[in-house]
Formats: sequence, structure tokens, C-alpha cells
Amino acid sequence: MKRKMLLGFVGLLLAVQLPFAGPAFAAGGVDAETVARLEGLIEAQQRQLEQQQQQLQALQQQVGQFKQTVTETQAQAKEAKAVADEIKVANLDPVKKGVTSGSEKVKLAISGQVNRAMNVVDDGDNTEAYFVDSSASGSKFRLVGSAKLDDDLTLGTRMELGFSPNASSQVSQDNMASGDSFDQRYADISLGSMRFGKIFLGKGDTSSNNTAEVDLSGTDIVQYASIADIAGGMEFVRSGNNDLSGISVSDAFKDFDGLSRKNRLRYDTPTFYGAHLSTSWISDKRWDAAAWWGGKGYGFKTAAAAAVAYIHTDHNGDDSEYQYDGSFSVLHENTGLNFTFSAGVQEVDNQGDPSNVWGKVGWRTDLMSYGETSFGVDYGQSTNLVTDKDDGYSYGATVVQLFNDYGAEFYAQFRVFSLDHDDYNVQDVNVATIGTRVKF
Repeated sequence: MKRKMLLGFVGLLLAVQLPFAGPAFAAGGVDAETVARLEGLIEAQQRQLEQQQQQLQALQQQVGQFKQTVTETQAQAKEAKAVADEIKVANLDPVKKGVTSGSEKVKLAISGQVNRAMNVVDDGDNTEAYFVDSSASGSKFRLVGSAKLDDDLTLGTRMELGFSPNASSQVSQDNMASGDSFDQRYADISLGSMRFGKIFLGKGDTSSNNTAEVDLSGTDIVQYASIADIAGGMEFVRSGNNDLSGISVSDAFKDFDGLSRKNRLRYDTPTFYGAHLSTSWISDKRWDAAAWWGGKGYGFKTAAAAAVAYIHTDHNGDDSEYQYDGSFSVLHENTGLNFTFSAGVQEVDNQGDPSNVWGKVGWRTDLMSYGETSFGVDYGQSTNLVTDKDDGYSYGATVVQLFNDYGAEFYAQFRVFSLDHDDYNVQDVNVATIGTRVKF
């Protein structure tokens, strides 16, 4: 092919040059200059043809590589499809395993946590280990549904059940295995509006719940205003004869945190500049009202709450009427230093009013790449709980380590509970705690 093209090109050149070479041929020979020019043109054309041939070969090689890539890609796609088919056959398709609601317009979220701990308790007579579910933040399972009704209104539901095998607020020296505890925490319906606020109906948080427990320290998983939760069932031991007194830690310490979770009708106002009001109406003539606020500025993050509740319950044979509580917490975001304070009091007829004050200094820092590390030391005092002449004192130190990638926290605490009892002396209760909470 190449040879034929070259001969044709030479013939074409000769045909073009012959008319102009007439005199030379007529003179009996070919002009040497003409021949040299023809040879140069032939060599140049040959080089150009060789370059085109090389380019053609390179192009053919690229086409071959592309065909190979396409073949490999098709094989990979075929293999991926086969794997997907196997997954579907095994009922392991991630889409099929996803959680969906019975209604297309309702979003459903499943979440919860497991919180297990070991308490080593020295009651002044014996030292024992107790394996508990921490009542400071117990194991639980929840379902939360939400449906957008329009641009402003959202309908919500929440169902939550607490599971607490050997709850730390129940185990004691004479009941080391308290058994399983099930708590119907929430069965709630809500309707929320950005313009008009939010209304709740069912069992859930009253307006005053958690108002004594505002906390930005990062250690509130085990160290917060309700200090009795971690070992509430343990009894003080009498000095001298070492008999159990019948007075538990939870009898002597209380933070007076609102009305907890009840069947109620509750309304929250919209939030203005970080603040909102809330009130709820509960059965048995009870009601409460609360104010909440949170904000950031000048390098600080702050949260606060206060509440009043008409409790109308019986306290040691006397009719209690009103309960007041409040708390605040401030965090310096650059240094991680923080301070938290809580106080509460309950009005009781014919007796000194029970009260509580508690404070904590903490530090949040990044010591490890896994997550934030938080430290805290605290001190609290509850008075007039057992009798109108009793005083309880407690102090403790805590560290909490986050593991962000796994939704886990590890915590350790040491705490001392002391009680000045009016009738007789009791030993201190010393509690060392290690535990972990894993959220899902």
C-alpha cells in the first residue's frame, strides 16, 4: 500500500514537471537540479507518511486499551449486580432494613441508649460491688414520629420505655439484685408552631421537669444536681452497732426538680431571644410554670431555668403546697472552664422547709482524638429531708471521656455522702463508680 502510494506520487510529480523540463529533454538530458528537487520531495513525503503511520498505530493502541477498560467495567458492573442480587435474596438489602412509618407523610426515628455501671460501696461496715443500671440516665428505647402539616405546623408523637435491670436508685445492702424495672416514660402527642408555640398532651415532661438540672459541664451523665441517683438505694449504717438505719441516700438528698414526667396538658410559648415560658396542668389539682433561657456571647455559653409547682402531696403526714427550683450553667468556650449551680425548696406545713443547694466547677478539653474529656468537682447540701433537723452533705469528683465515632461515653466518679441525723450518728457512704453509656 505504501509502495503504491509512493509510486503514484512520483508519477504525479513527473507529470507536473515534464512540461517545464522540455528544454532539458530537448537538449538530450534531465536537468540535475530538477532531479534533486524531486528526490527531496519524495523523501519529505516518505517521512510524513511514516509519521502518520506511527500516529495510526498509537491510535489503534489507545482504542485497544479503551476496549479493555470497557470490558473490565462491564465485568465489574456484572459482579456488583450479582452481589446486590445475593444481598436481596438474603434479605439484607439496606433499603429494606430501613425503618419506615405506617404513613408516607410521617417520619419515624428510633433511638435509645444502654447505661451500665459498677458501684463499689463502702458503708462504714462492709465494702461491696454492685452492678447496676445508672438511674442518673437509665437505659431506654424510644420512637419519635413527626409529620409536617404545612409550612408552620408540625405534628409529633413520642413513645419511650425505660429498662433498668438493678437500677442504682433501688439496689441496697439487703437487696443487691433489685430485679428489672420498667418505666413508661413517654406516651405523648404534640402540635408545634413557630408562631404560636407548642402544645403537648399525654405523659411526658412537665414544664418544671429538669429546671433544677441545667448543666453544660459535660459530666452530667453521672454528676449533676440529683446527686443521689447513682447510689440512691444504699442505706446509711448506724455508728456503734453497724445496723442499717433504714435511711437511704435518696431519703437524705433531693434536688427538688419540678414534677418529673406526668400525664398532663402542657403549653410552651415561642422562643424570643433564647427565652420561652411553659406551663402544664396535671391531675390531682397540680400545676407548674417555668421559664427557660439559653444564649451565647462574648465567648460564653449560658443556660438557665426556674420553676414553681403546686405539688399538693403529702410529706411525712403534712400537706405540702408549693415547690420552687432553679439552676444555671455557664461555659467559657475557649478554655472549657464551666460553673453550674442549682437550688430548690419545698414548702411544708408544721415542719422546716426541705431545701437543697449544689454547685460544680468543671473543665472540658480535648485530651484525646477520640472525643472530649470532661472533669468536674462538686459539693451539695440537703436539709430537713429526713427530719426537720437533719443535714446531708456530699462532695465528689468525676471524669467523662467521649468516643464520638461509637456514640459511647466512659465515666468514673468517687463520691462521699454524709448525714447529720438528729436521733443517732451514721457512717458515711463512700461510692466509687465506673460505667459506660452507649447511644444508638
